[in-house]
Amino acid sequence: METRKPITTAKLQKMKQDRVPISMMTAYDYPSAMLAEQAGIDMILVGDSLGNVVLGYDSTIPVTLNDMIYHSKAVTRAVKTTFVVTDLPFMTYHGSIDETLKNAARLMQEGHSKAVKMEGGTEIVPAVKALVQAGIPVMGHIGLTPQSIHQIGGYKIQGKTPAAAQKLMDDAKALEEAGVFAIVLELVTDQLAAHVTEQLSIPTIGIGAGASCDGQVLVFHDLLGYGGELHPKRFVKQYASIGELIRSGIRQYVDEVKGRRFPAQEHTFRMEEEFAASLYGSAASPRS
Repeated sequence: METRKPITTAKLQKMKQDRVPISMMTAYDYPSAMLAEQAGIDMILVGDSLGNVVLGYDSTIPVTLNDMIYHSKAVTRAVKTTFVVTDLPFMTYHGSIDETLKNAARLMQEGHSKAVKMEGGTEIVPAVKALVQAGIPVMGHIGLTPQSIHQIGGYKIQGKTPAAAQKLMDDAKALEEAGVFAIVLELVTDQLAAHVTEQLSIPTIGIGAGASCDGQVLVFHDLLGYGGELHPKRFVKQYASIGELIRSGIRQYVDEVKGRRFPAQEHTFRMEEEFAASLYGSAASPRS
């Protein structure tokens, strides 16, 4: 099997130029990141969506910088060639430039990420420029921006009107000029996503943005049917149903414990009978 070379921002740029689709998924811990790399994923996003998926919040807003660092460390320990990007969480890049630089530096130094992702358009350009000038690769994120969900008013498709489409195009151009190496387009009409992708020289990564983007990203738990999602998303294709396999396995374990069928003799360890008898007497015999 050929050894894969590490994915870099330069490699991602060449993939766009060569029209090679980019695969990306979220991962929040060591085993999921390890499995993703073994499967050949190009990029892993340690997303603040871990707030919804892993921590049980109803939005990404409660997620802290320390949360992101903790999960980034787990993910980056698992991979050798996959490019890892970590979200800067809510309100960690809207204060002073110094504070933004410190927060991003922590994700790079403590979380060992290769890049950071930031939500927003023209309003975050000064922060993006400062990070890029400091040598920190930045991925943009426009369209539906979950950190602004209360301002947006819900999970709605973006870019459906001429004015909204032009605003999104302006944001994409501004981010490209500020130096981002790629942009996530979330819940954007497919026509607009295709136009943005054609107009930009950097890769676009779509999630609910049609097939014309340079790459696609899905949440680990969504594409594998892992977790308690009650409302399937239209833009998600589920490739496995491991949640049901897990539930079935746990049910069988519970039944065997209740029925005293586990642990069986092959799962236990015993000392020599004479030693057991001298120490514990007849009570050494297992219960049936």
